[in-house]
Amino acid sequence: MLESLLHGTENKNAALRLREMVAVLRRHDIVHGLTPAKLRAIFEDLGPTFVKFGQIMSMRPDFLPTEYCDELMKLQTGASPLAFPVILSIVEQEYKRDWNRVFREIDSTPLGSASIAQAHRAVLTTGEEVVIKVQRPGIHEIMRMDLTLMKRAATIIRLVSRDDVVDFRSLMDEMWNIAKQEMDFLIEASHIEEFSHLNRDHPFISCPRVMRDLSTQHILVMEYIDGIPLDQTDALHAAGINVTQIGRRLGENYAKQIIEDGFFHGDPHPGNIRIRNGTIVWLDLGMMGRLSNRDRTALRRAIMALATHDTFEMKSAVLALGIVKGRINHAQLYQDIDVMMEQYGSLDFSDLHMGVLTNQILSILRMHRIGCPSGLAMFARGVMTVEIVMRRCAPEVSFLEIFAHSLSLGLIHGMNWREGLAKVRQEGIMLLRKSVQIPEQLADLLKMTMSGQAKLNIDLTGSEEPVQRLDKMINKLIIALLCAALLIASSTLCTTDMQPQLGGIPIIGLLGYLIAFILSLRLIWDIHKGV
Repeated sequence: MLESLLHGTENKNAALRLREMVAVLRRHDIVHGLTPAKLRAIFEDLGPTFVKFGQIMSMRPDFLPTEYCDELMKLQTGASPLAFPVILSIVEQEYKRDWNRVFREIDSTPLGSASIAQAHRAVLTTGEEVVIKVQRPGIHEIMRMDLTLMKRAATIIRLVSRDDVVDFRSLMDEMWNIAKQEMDFLIEASHIEEFSHLNRDHPFISCPRVMRDLSTQHILVMEYIDGIPLDQTDALHAAGINVTQIGRRLGENYAKQIIEDGFFHGDPHPGNIRIRNGTIVWLDLGMMGRLSNRDRTALRRAIMALATHDTFEMKSAVLALGIVKGRINHAQLYQDIDVMMEQYGSLDFSDLHMGVLTNQILSILRMHRIGCPSGLAMFARGVMTVEIVMRRCAPEVSFLEIFAHSLSLGLIHGMNWREGLAKVRQEGIMLLRKSVQIPEQLADLLKMTMSGQAKLNIDLTGSEEPVQRLDKMINKLIIALLCAALLIASSTLCTTDMQPQLGGIPIIGLLGYLIAFILSLRLIWDIHKGV
């Protein structure tokens, strides 16, 4: 079967490369099963192209089980450096002039050498220190050829974990799209400029400045950042930097990137974060994730559901996050989400981890064959990485609590009376939202019933009594909605300076509270008496 993959390969280089790939697969005994460690070893033996693919795969927990993602994160990012004369020839080819007419000097020792590019410190003729990122020659064609050959070999690669088979071809297509973006440095330049614009009002957040006139599709010239890597905590302490404060600011900014901007760093590991004079500088913005308004709204619903321990709301959020492609077993989905929610029933927000929660949601999506947007999968890996970084810098700071605070859930301790009224208003809004969702819940129940996933038994003992009971239920619901509306309106009025006031609270607001209180007493009395 392996030899048949070679048949029909016309290009000699492709045939040789395919033989190398098959030899690696044979050496690792691929036909007798695949483990996370074996997959990582295969990618390392196949070279820098597959190392890059493996790194991208590690950011797709919706495709790969967690144990595979965790193992692929261990892939080494380094690659054999290009010879310095090769770097100079690429620079001169891009600029169509001698390199020393653009740069006063280029350091021959690379700052880093990865699968796609190599970075060198340099000095412009103006004297400004910069970093020049040079793309490896022919990398586009090499990666394209490797991807094509890997698709051919995909017929013998089946990544199986707990009977879940990965759609390997679809994953490779997505990885190729990501890789193509990373190989166009003008896209990365645009990412840097967009990120800088979105964070222009935040004095403690920065990124390198791009020299647009010197940047091309294959060369990127940026400001040199002389900072301390975030994982060098001893050096940060020695420089007098408040590491805990840095950790909190990191979490707050990443939450802002997700919630407000919908444009976030896709690979926020410590090597991509520098601290310069107390400012967080984000590096390597080639891989950026995007979340649509729909995705962010669904995330907001999921966190609200977690905060209120609302399984049905979490189920709605999960369905909104995913892409439904087929028939869903709603009863089983509800049960799986309920089991997940039970794990968080008695925990405080400070004990929860956003990355773990997101991965659990993605696991449920994968279990029920619900598709996942690529931005959401990148978000899952990103928040998990940020939480790991924050645990090193500021272990007492909870990223999930920061995230929830950014969503204005009101999870604030020591609130004053105005904040308390605002919280009451939020809870009233949530009550109204629940009331509006009653038809949705009924429709969901009917779907489950019609598909045979639930049974509904109605025993009508008379023609008038059920109608009377229904009429009373509707009356009680109307009173409850009136109480909620009065509470919301009164809470809103109490946050204003409307006159006249009594004890600093508008009288109209107090009157609304009084009427709501009287209606609530009546409702409680009716329920108690069974009226």
